Amino acid sequence: MIRIRKTSPAPEVLLTRGGRARADLCARYEEDPKGYDSGTKVFVFNAGIYGHPDVRNVLMEAQHAKCAFCESKFRHIAYGDVEHFRPKAGCRQVENGPLLRPGYYWLAYEWENLYLSCALCNQRFKGSLFPLRVAKSRAKNHRRRVRAEEPLLIDPGGDEPERLIGFRREVPYAVANNARARVTIDALGLQRTELMEQRRERLTLLWALRVVAESDKPEAVAAREKLATMVQGPSEYSSMAKAFLREPSRRRTVAARKKAGHLGHSGSGERKAQQGRSGRR
Repeated sequence: MIRIRKTSPAPEVLLTRGGRARADLCARYEEDPKGYDSGTKVFVFNAGIYGHPDVRNVLMEAQHAKCAFCESKFRHIAYGDVEHFRPKAGCRQVENGPLLRPGYYWLAYEWENLYLSCALCNQRFKGSLFPLRVAKSRAKNHRRRVRAEEPLLIDPGGDEPERLIGFRREVPYAVANNARARVTIDALGLQRTELMEQRRERLTLLWALRVVAESDKPEAVAAREKLATMVQGPSEYSSMAKAFLREPSRRRTVAARKKAGHLGHSGSGERKAQQGRSGRR
């Protein structure tokens, strides 16, 4: 996961049609708060607004055509889902827990709450899950402030994900065992088998390029240039690539160990020689 920087202001459709739709949702809630809180009444949302082509296109550019969560590239056969970071129609504090109504309905058309996500991250894993550090602090309607909440999921648009989630080879882990990264990795399935296999393939290419880049071969310059692009935001799994290239190369590590071992043996040999000479005196 990498930091996503969206354009400002929001796409026009969200400011105009989205603004009117938000006002209508809030007015409907005010007419029957108990009905919406209990779930006997539910909101109807207009996917033509938050999923408008203008919204998708701007998100696609801001996210470098990658899933906001797992960094997999969107392919020609999959365009991604417009994901609501705070679920619009109902949310869960824990997986398989009760669905808490009415959800963050007033944020359904808010630019800061929208991302493009792959179907696996959005539908199979995250879904309506939105855990908070303190469940009682949840904003239950548009009168409450979401800023009082402490989400346990990392927000790629508001947080610095790479400070919280690191990589050991293709495996993501929580830096300093922080709770938000642990919950995010689990909730979004960032260690799922298919994703790990994709990262492993990418890692194999990184290894091969690094070997060439650190060699004296004529191709070394091109390999270094390729590695430089693979750590940039537009590249797939760039956060893993950066973590990999921050590690000392295997070649250098082995050479350093051999050198240290050689010096250690030499020192030991010198000490033995001195002991031998002392014994002959």
